[in-house]
Amino acid sequence: MKLEPKKYLTDSRQKAADNMLPHRGKWSRYSVPNIWIPEKQCTSKLQRIKINPPSYFLNAFDFIINQKHTQIIKGHGGKWTKDAIIYNMFVRTTCAFDHNENGKLDLPYNAEGWRETGTFLKATTILPFIKSLGANTIHLLPITSIGADGNKGTLGSPYAIKNPYQLDPNLHEPNAGFGVDEEFKIFVQSAHHLGIRVIVEFVFRTSSKDADWIKEHPEWFYWIKEKIKDRKPHHRNEKEYGNPIFTEDELKKILTDVKNGRYDDLIPPHKIYSDMFTIPPKPEVIKIENGRYVGMLDDGTKIRIPGAFADWPPDDTQPPWGDVTYLKMYDHPDFNYIAYNTIRMYDSRLAKPENVNNSLWEKVAEIIPHYQHNFGIDGVMIDMGHALPMDLKQDMIKRARVIAPDFAFWDENFEVKENSVKEGYNAVIGYQWIDQHKSDKFKKLLKRFSAEGFPLPFFATPESHNTPRTASRKGDVNYSRYCWAMSNFIAAVPFIHSGFELGETLPINTGLDFLKEDLKKYPTDKLPLFSEYAFDWLNQNQFVDWIQKVAAIRRKYHDLIVDTSRDSFVWLETDNRDLIALIRKSKSHKQELLIIANSNMIKSMEIKLNVETHKKVLMDLLSSKSFSIEDKILKAELFPGQVSVCVIK
Repeated sequence: MKLEPKKYLTDSRQKAADNMLPHRGKWSRYSVPNIWIPEKQCTSKLQRIKINPPSYFLNAFDFIINQKHTQIIKGHGGKWTKDAIIYNMFVRTTCAFDHNENGKLDLPYNAEGWRETGTFLKATTILPFIKSLGANTIHLLPITSIGADGNKGTLGSPYAIKNPYQLDPNLHEPNAGFGVDEEFKIFVQSAHHLGIRVIVEFVFRTSSKDADWIKEHPEWFYWIKEKIKDRKPHHRNEKEYGNPIFTEDELKKILTDVKNGRYDDLIPPHKIYSDMFTIPPKPEVIKIENGRYVGMLDDGTKIRIPGAFADWPPDDTQPPWGDVTYLKMYDHPDFNYIAYNTIRMYDSRLAKPENVNNSLWEKVAEIIPHYQHNFGIDGVMIDMGHALPMDLKQDMIKRARVIAPDFAFWDENFEVKENSVKEGYNAVIGYQWIDQHKSDKFKKLLKRFSAEGFPLPFFATPESHNTPRTASRKGDVNYSRYCWAMSNFIAAVPFIHSGFELGETLPINTGLDFLKEDLKKYPTDKLPLFSEYAFDWLNQNQFVDWIQKVAAIRRKYHDLIVDTSRDSFVWLETDNRDLIALIRKSKSHKQELLIIANSNMIKSMEIKLNVETHKKVLMDLLSSKSFSIEDKILKAELFPGQVSVCVIK
């Protein structure tokens, strides 16, 4: 979709005015955080601003339209990703706010017709704020329609996708007069005008258990006998449905075979499990009963859609995913069941061209082009991409880059390996989020830059929507500031998970790195991934100004920082376990940066560090304080969590 953003936004602004101006003055109980309004943004005094909503949205249009068009970063084949600074947004939560100040988020909207959960239109209004953080790329968690069968909480998980071709209708403002598609297009074009790319996360491997495709194409799904009960978490009753149970000897052989790449004779689930599954019903006998799809076989057997579970390893202890099911990528009567060898580690007898569910593959392969043509998105994050057949994945990449040669593909993968490059990805999540709060592991990660480097960019972030919040760890917001500074001076992709900048402590979801006591503290149905929640945009503990300062320094030394060559990263070994010291330099850049940090969040430290420089005094770009140099020895005191960046050449 080729649009001239400014003209499109000007026309959209006029349409918004026509829709909302007749009601101007009608709504008076509406407020937003001052940080959402560029002209009133003041991080030293966060407060509510009472405003007429039509005026608020129209003024936001005017502000964006009047900004000088910013060139979007370029890079053929998605290689621009290495220059990205990402703001990760879960629209429903990121832009939620108690606008009428009644102490709750009204659902689906308040008495005056305005949504208090997030919408694309509200997301558009905060684009200038996001840009002020230094971000040039927005990564959206799934924005498609959400199913209801098995969903937790009040709103359901965005990963329980009812129809990947349809946007979630709850993400638009009813009073604005736009449909959800038009609002999303406005969001993308506004971002493009400001020089910001838009990446959307998709799940191509699963769907909700009440997906629109079930009645249209029951052969795209697995079916089990309706009378079979779902197994409770951590139980091992093989007569009930759950992930297949294997013996210790079977597990040992499965793990060995997969490790050695032997997929020709993988151990199948026990017969008691595979017998739960049936052929699909005819479309005309499928109906909704008690909120879920039920079919009927010719012999009168009632059948239903089974839930999903973790795809690997076979004995994964995660509770079943009761709100989603796996799509049936291959169709073969001997493999008519959900198990590790049919949903990820495909048995070679199954993964043959003649067994491909061709109509399903075609439907999946056209999802990305649909969003390119209709909305102009710039890339995708593929959730569970490891479980997609390679041929399908390669076809998706090819189709997308025929439309836009610079389209980016990101992989939901914690390993930073050459395999992701071979598959066509431009970046992976990586593992900084799990290592950064463990000093020894983080230092090991940093050393790898100079020892061997990384085959592709990874996200430099201490948190994601599945992990504990950074501000909830030891050191709270001071630790967050430390993390963000370190993330910006290594050759990785800085990634702000929205709410990070505000000092949020409530996790979005508890999928990774949580203890049992944490899981009790955060009941699943109360988490923002499943229910309504608004960030504390008035939190005085926020550190937006720090992020903006770091962004300005990174911009100034951008070419040096994004240099991925091993020579550009010099690790300085010391005897101090908590001291991080490194130099960024390059043959193509005259200047060199010294980065030193105290990774201890409790104790200060006195340091003496040999630094090759002719300077007698080094200025810390972050604190504006100076360090003295005597006989090339830097002497300094670093406070808990302090990061200092100095030009040494």
